[in-house]
Amino acid sequence: MRSAVLFALFAALPSCWGADAAQAERLRRFNEAKFGMFIHWGPYSLASVEASWPIMRPERHPGITEAEYRALPQRFNPVQFDPRAWVRLAKAAGQRYMVFTSKHHDGFCMFDSLFTSYKITRTPFKKDIAAMLASAAREEKLPFGFYYSPPDMNHPGFRDTSKPSSANWGGEPERPEWPLYLSYMELQIRELLTRYGDIFVIWFDGLSNREKYDGLRFHRIIHEIQPLALINNRIGPIGDFVTPEQRLPKGIPVKGAQILGTSAALDKGLSATAPKPEEFQPWETCMTINNTWGYNKNDRKFKSSRDLIRALIDAASKGGNFLLNVGPTPEGTIQPEFEERLLAIGAWLKINGEAIYGTTYGPLQDIPFGRMTAKGKTLYLHVYDWPKEAIVLKGLASKVVRVTALDGNKPLKFTQTGGTLRIPVEGLKPDPATTVFSLLTR
Repeated sequence: MRSAVLFALFAALPSCWGADAAQAERLRRFNEAKFGMFIHWGPYSLASVEASWPIMRPERHPGITEAEYRALPQRFNPVQFDPRAWVRLAKAAGQRYMVFTSKHHDGFCMFDSLFTSYKITRTPFKKDIAAMLASAAREEKLPFGFYYSPPDMNHPGFRDTSKPSSANWGGEPERPEWPLYLSYMELQIRELLTRYGDIFVIWFDGLSNREKYDGLRFHRIIHEIQPLALINNRIGPIGDFVTPEQRLPKGIPVKGAQILGTSAALDKGLSATAPKPEEFQPWETCMTINNTWGYNKNDRKFKSSRDLIRALIDAASKGGNFLLNVGPTPEGTIQPEFEERLLAIGAWLKINGEAIYGTTYGPLQDIPFGRMTAKGKTLYLHVYDWPKEAIVLKGLASKVVRVTALDGNKPLKFTQTGGTLRIPVEGLKPDPATTVFSLLTR
């Protein structure tokens, strides 16, 4: 209800004022949420291969031919799909938004688009999965958004489809058909914005040479239809937030930072110390639980729940969000290894969530034994390495007036001499993942 009221309010505002107000509200909601669920799902789950890349870069993703890949929708029938179960799992994990792949680079649509036959409603399943999941999220009051791929291996306007996808997967904007493809994109973006309720984010993934998509055109369309929908940086313009992938930046992103996909060596504009709020660049990292985005029965390299919790903390300590991916099975279920880890994160957040949600980067960024987040006058010290006698925090400029362990919520003894805070740990039990202390300052 609140989201609908805000949407109506900002839609009615004059454009000279409403744009800034809408952006402020978008970023407020984004920062408050902090932790989301990413979902990569499609017929490719039947083959335990990654989405799209086996036909784009078969030399790096062998095991299936393009003809075999394109035939997968004929067998895709996830009869065990329960959208409410997915949404409830996300909520139990402490995730506060969900991003679903409406269309990946292969061009297959997991929604009932009127402008293609290469879609979920032409499979044996026949139902609009995106609509089912959006409805369940709305009923459970979980903000919901769409991943949408500008690259499209199936559309003849994007590339000459008489050739294999591996020959021209970057698209061919020099061809006269290119404007027709951009119009196709616009039609589908309008479908996603008008048929599936309030949209939290449109998460583009334009790969290289993103300027060819005329990103400002799509920014205008999104902001005209849904002013509160966030837009990421992968269609050209910077958008509301930037998106490192499968990693965490080494510092805090600031305005003008270049954070490009998986290329850590290209990162520029990171601050090793806490920047001024007006200099901060909102950001979000997306990460998998194992090593693949889609379902892969052979990938058993699961990150531990402790490592995932610490990745969430590390993101929050640098002011960022953490979008954690699941790749559902061909039957429509989420594998138990994923569920186990998600529930473990949720259990930790039930105790320590105030140190994550709505926080920003802490004033100290070089803590050798942990991380720090901040909210107003409260600093949250996340302790990874438990000491024998006392936690000793150096370099703190603020005066601490109260220290509390979040798992006990009782004031603790401490001393502060200059910039050094000392918290005795006798009688305290460390959390196996991370123990959090609340430091109230003045």
